Formats: sequence, C-alpha cells, structure tokens
Amino acid sequence: MPNRSLLRACGMTDEEMNQPIIGVVSAYSEIIPGHINLDKIADAVKAGVRMAGGTPVLVPAIGVCDGIAMGHIGMKYSLASRELIADSVETLAQAHQLDGLVLIPNCDKIVPGMLMAAARLNIPSILVSGGPMLAGHFGGEEVSLSKTFEAVGAYKAGMMDEATFYEAECNSCPGCGSCAGMYTANSMNCLSEAIGMALPGNGTTPAVSAARIHLAKHAGMKIMELIEKDIKPRDILTPAAFRNALTCEMAIGCSTNSVLHLLAIA
Repeated sequence: MPNRSLLRACGMTDEEMNQPIIGVVSAYSEIIPGHINLDKIADAVKAGVRMAGGTPVLVPAIGVCDGIAMGHIGMKYSLASRELIADSVETLAQAHQLDGLVLIPNCDKIVPGMLMAAARLNIPSILVSGGPMLAGHFGGEEVSLSKTFEAVGAYKAGMMDEATFYEAECNSCPGCGSCAGMYTANSMNCLSEAIGMALPGNGTTPAVSAARIHLAKHAGMKIMELIEKDIKPRDILTPAAFRNALTCEMAIGCSTNSVLHLLAIA
C-alpha cells in the first residue's frame, strides 16, 4: 500500500496501476544531435504502450556525443559511459520493479549500454532508436560528418579557404539523427535488428521521417506482446542471434567498434 500511495503522488490511477508498468528509458538531451528528437520518439512509444493496454513511465538515461567529445579529454569518458548507462538502466528497473522496458538510445555507447542492461535484467525489453541523420550537401555532393574531418586537413594544408571551410561546417550535418555513415551508432542500430532486439527498420528509417514515429508506436505496442508471451532478452540473445549479428556486421561494413559491444552484450 505505501508503494501504491507513492505512485498516486505521481498522478497514477487505479486503472494505470492494474496494468503492466513499462519503463520508457529515454536518453533525450539537447547536446547530442542523435538525441535531440528522442522526446518525440518517447511520446510515440508511450502512445503505443497505452494503445496496447500498458502504463508507460518515462525514465532517463545519459549519453555522450562521441563527435563533440573528440579531440580533448572528453573522449576518455565515452566508453566508460556505456557502463554507467547499463548500471543506471538496471538500477531504475530493479528499484521500481518495472514489468517491461522500451529502450530509446541512438548514439555510439548508448545503444550497447542499454542492450547490456536488458540482458542483465532479463525482463521483457525492446529497443527503438532515434534514427539516422540525413546526408548533408556540400560542394555539389552528399556528405556526412567525415567531410568535416577531411576539411580540417584540407584547410591546414592550404587547399581550402576559410569561407569554404565554414560552408563545410554549416552543411555537413543537416539536422537531428545519428551521424550519417556506418559509424558505431548506425552500426549498432542495424545490429539491434539483426540480433532480434529491435523491430525491422530500426537501423535505417531516417530520424526526420514519419515512419520513425510509426516504428516507435509499434515498439510501444510490441512490448505488451512480449510481456503477454513472457519473451525475455535471454530468449532472444542466443548464440545463433549473435552469429546473425556478426554476419550482418560483415555484410554491411559496420564499425569495428561493434565487435567490442557485441562481446560486452554477450
């Protein structure tokens, strides 16, 4: 009864407490381009959970943007953040005895960190990311973040003037989403599908598309099916599933970092 009293203080009704309570774990922040849209993804997930007869509760997770953390001491915090994320998701879920989880990451260490937590907890869980960034346009071609690194070299070598250098800065990353290219974020979001922890399209549906919102709603509905059928992460994360993920990794040319993360999840 004291536990229910505290849930009532959060605005929860009898009807909501009598349904499965789903942790919607959002790594939304305003410092990571891959995460600035996760508030919209979380809202869509919550709508899907409610449509399927569950009670969603939003809970937080941290994240580091590897691009912004690059070139200074911040990069020393990136991989370590994966363990913090896994620990925090485990703590939130166990402390509040949530019935299921919808995990909402997008970028490099956040995706594996949440998958590690799901494997530890072994309660019904599904992952839906924020989606990849669209390509930028510069110099008459489609470009991505890698163009900015190339531009630094060209500028230092005297092969690019300051105005063009600034143009590359302004046009390489056009909006929200995980950085365009097979870096760790897009790699792990694709492998989340291949390993069976995310719905088809998780790795490739653009961040700005309506289809990404549809996917998030379907993930919210799917968690209720996983609870009903008592399907847990360790039922999905089998040796065959890891082999499937590794096969996918080789087929699409994923980041070599994905090996590091698949080993950690395993």
